[in-house]
Amino acid sequence: MGDIYDNVMELAKRRGFVWPSSECYGAVAGFIDYGPLGAMLKRKIENIWRDFYIIREGYYEIEAPTVGVESIYVASGHVKGFADKMFQCPSCREYHRADHIAEEHGTTNADTLSPKALAEIINGLPCPSCGEIIENADVFYFNLMFQTTIGPGSQRTGYLRPETAQGIFTDFNRLSRFYREKLPFGAVQIGKSYRNEISPRQGMIRLREFTQAEAEIFIHPEHKDHPDFSRYADYTIPLWGQTQQMQDIKPITVSMREAVDSGLVANEYVAYYIALTHEFLTQVGVNGDKLRFRQHLPTECAHYALDCWDAEIFSERFGWVEAVGIADRTDYDLKAHATGSGDSFTVFIPYDTVHHENRRTIVPDMGALGPHYRGKAKAVADALKESAPGPDGATVTVDGDELFIPPDLYKIREETVEVRGEEVMPHVVEPSYGIDRIIYCTLEHAYEEEDVEGEVRKVLHLNPAVAPVQAAVFPLMNRDGLDTIAQALSASIQKHGILAQYDDNGAIGRRYRRQDEIGTPYTITVDYDSREDDTVTLRERDSMQQVRLPISLVPETLSRLIEGTLPFSEAGSKI
Repeated sequence: MGDIYDNVMELAKRRGFVWPSSECYGAVAGFIDYGPLGAMLKRKIENIWRDFYIIREGYYEIEAPTVGVESIYVASGHVKGFADKMFQCPSCREYHRADHIAEEHGTTNADTLSPKALAEIINGLPCPSCGEIIENADVFYFNLMFQTTIGPGSQRTGYLRPETAQGIFTDFNRLSRFYREKLPFGAVQIGKSYRNEISPRQGMIRLREFTQAEAEIFIHPEHKDHPDFSRYADYTIPLWGQTQQMQDIKPITVSMREAVDSGLVANEYVAYYIALTHEFLTQVGVNGDKLRFRQHLPTECAHYALDCWDAEIFSERFGWVEAVGIADRTDYDLKAHATGSGDSFTVFIPYDTVHHENRRTIVPDMGALGPHYRGKAKAVADALKESAPGPDGATVTVDGDELFIPPDLYKIREETVEVRGEEVMPHVVEPSYGIDRIIYCTLEHAYEEEDVEGEVRKVLHLNPAVAPVQAAVFPLMNRDGLDTIAQALSASIQKHGILAQYDDNGAIGRRYRRQDEIGTPYTITVDYDSREDDTVTLRERDSMQQVRLPISLVPETLSRLIEGTLPFSEAGSKI
């Protein structure tokens, strides 16, 4: 069959799934256009994702700007730390990812190595652009964010967002009130993100502008048992944990209950979304035999993360491709934005019963503090309230100066107070989906070439739920009223919410092949018998089997076939 990537992308370009962006101007690596069929495929996959997270899980969707002020990304750590290790070839002057070159020549987990260690590895290797041996090349960090300015002549720096998550975090307090300040709750966002990749050489796998679908689920840090875990407790998935990776053994297939109980997965929330992700990916068309979940090794897991797993899809061209990341990020993100903004990123959790606590309150004597400390009196009073005085007085720090406050300048009040609850900063579980990578893997897994009566049949075995065109209607001949019947049937199918394509161009066999190539699961042919008995021929793409059924039953039958509630063998009378 040849190189599957070349075959898939040739079909994708020819049939209107994916095109090089700005091709008439030479195109730029890292950007793609979705053609008419690709855009529909993308929307259907996104909407199935919405069905999982919004309809079923109950997490509402928000939409935040793709441009954010610098302070957002200073707080999140992107300005300081969102960088890849890069080098410039001394011969051709092209820039490349140092860790990618190292991995292509056998170095594992190269992204965890220091710039110095990577430089020692890549010097002596051939440049992927010019083929010359790399010599005396330095490896250095390159920040991947696209920078801009906000407003004409403005000195206010902004960035194109490198992920959709930050908009959810900065809206946390609004979201908390929307959800009536009850944990757990979550929000989702689907949209464009931007990363100024150094050398995007992997087509749809590594883009500079790409679509992410992310969910941020806010949970109580002490309650990580998922309320609906029974849905996936017995769901079995291949998990490649840290132990299996370090011992170089295959993933183990276990249930989610076993994974949590054994400590392989940190908690039920992480396990739940691993299973949900597996179900989603296989539903949109990823081959389950080419899907695994890999746990981040200690050397690559973020210091703040409690547990991280990647859904990896096998590609014949690219090997194992990370398509989804699922992480328990603890309170890192909310704490970072609380520090950066000064706002409180907490939720008030009421106790079941009112608690009574003895509290010691320090009451500064402002009339006495004023003459002593003048302009610093308020700052001294605030510091006193947070201090722990001894019998001789209290020591506080104001504007970097350490001050001793004698006991005659404040009073200590002992009181019993009612405590009705506590402020809690939630932990965050984040499933993050790379939609473009999922689309490419879906196309690759769906692509097949087979010999049919001496001719090569190219077919996309797309799931009917994501196929851009779900049915095609053919008049056997474009005359004698067959075209009129076919057009009326096409309109009837469309009224049932099914995209039906009318096609009367060319021989019937050629029309079948066109629809097979774009993944249309069902085709309907109107022939001369249709004029006599009001029946048509319904053909299934994958098996190429045909049945005969009444025209009046076609829309409902197609709906049930696409939903998966009717086997094709029961759709009509076999031919």
